Amino acid sequence: MHLRILKTLLGIAFFGALASSTIASPFPSSGPTVPGNKARLRFGQAAAPEGAPAAVKRAIWAANQLRSKPYRFGGGHASFVDRAYDCSGTVSYALGGAGLIKSPMSSSDLRRFGESGHGKWITVYARNGHTFAVIAGLRLDTTPYVTGRERWAPAWQPTVRMPFGFEARHPAGL
Repeated sequence: MHLRILKTLLGIAFFGALASSTIASPFPSSGPTVPGNKARLRFGQAAAPEGAPAAVKRAIWAANQLRSKPYRFGGGHASFVDRAYDCSGTVSYALGGAGLIKSPMSSSDLRRFGESGHGKWITVYARNGHTFAVIAGLRLDTTPYVTGRERWAPAWQPTVRMPFGFEARHPAGL
């Protein structure tokens, strides 16, 4: 009788561990790094700076997961996990991967995110209708603004975008 109970308990523990691993966070805990304090772009994927705080690295590694996702207005709003992402869904995914927000935010919501002004590591630029972020020196954006790309999609951009009309916000301490 005791052996049957033990086997049952072990079975429950095994399936519990299996279930928890399958519903684990969609965000990566590791990824490519480079020496220094600036992220670098390699074939469309960002490498996080080794000198960055863990949250910054996680934001970069999370955003890397969206490189092959298409653009869709409203994408990434209902949940971090979606088939396509718009601008605020993309930025929300990176912030969620960093552990800085618990659920996706709209562009309007991101205008009130964190603290006002530019951050040392992460700056979110938001206005009604569009949002992008600069993380460790690389721009995370969905528009083909000053890139030569023809399509809208979540991607890292090596070019600067002038933030006219955008509100700069940053996570506290970053």
